[in-house]
Amino acid sequence: MENKKQPKYQALTTWLRQEIASGTWHEGDVLPSEAELCARANASRGTVRHALAQLRSEGLIAGGQGKPPFVAQQVQSQSFTTFMSFTDWARSIGLEAGQDTRELAQRRPDAFVSEQLELDEDAKVVQLLRLRLLDGSPAMLERTSFPQEVGRLLFDFDTDSGSIFAYLREQGVDLYRGKHTIDAVAADEVDAQLLGVPVGAPLLREQRVTASKSGQKLEFSDDRYLPHLANFTIENTSEQRASLSRVRSIAG
Repeated sequence: MENKKQPKYQALTTWLRQEIASGTWHEGDVLPSEAELCARANASRGTVRHALAQLRSEGLIAGGQGKPPFVAQQVQSQSFTTFMSFTDWARSIGLEAGQDTRELAQRRPDAFVSEQLELDEDAKVVQLLRLRLLDGSPAMLERTSFPQEVGRLLFDFDTDSGSIFAYLREQGVDLYRGKHTIDAVAADEVDAQLLGVPVGAPLLREQRVTASKSGQKLEFSDDRYLPHLANFTIENTSEQRASLSRVRSIAG
């Protein structure tokens, strides 16, 4: 456990974090007492309390104020690939992803899409309208726009065969950074027809701008989920940046 290059509380924090990550202690398990941790780490009670405070700030443990510390419920972070790819997300929750392409076309974008992709006034985009399925049932409708030089690659790809995200990365497209905006919208006529809901029904919308490492905008997508099938969970603390994950709704 001891690392002479680290302050003792940091070494203890690292060890405790590893024990939780490895499954030695599971969600809800009570940690050893402060006295036991002092003995195991050959550390003072102040060092142990400092380490436990760090774990609380990370959301790994809960308790305190007279309650013994225990392993907190964890919100699982998703990798960049899994969060960006519906196909990989479906696989991660044990469901089969499907897709039904309704349109793939090259055209001039409207002002909003052009602004999101930072395009010149006369630039064209390739736009995709695709219904996404979970185990064969409608789950999400995606409206995705790509700059012409990226989107043209899709005309050589069967967009009903799987992940466009994975295909474009295989072609060398630098899909490096995603910015997500999540809100609620009312279903329009296209949403209603393809998702099987009434016009005006609430949908969970994720708008995403994907950029290269250098900052070039490569994709804009407006994805609309049936809210009973998916939701987004975010967990943060006063000292840690938030970890965002897409999860299947319990109701689904």
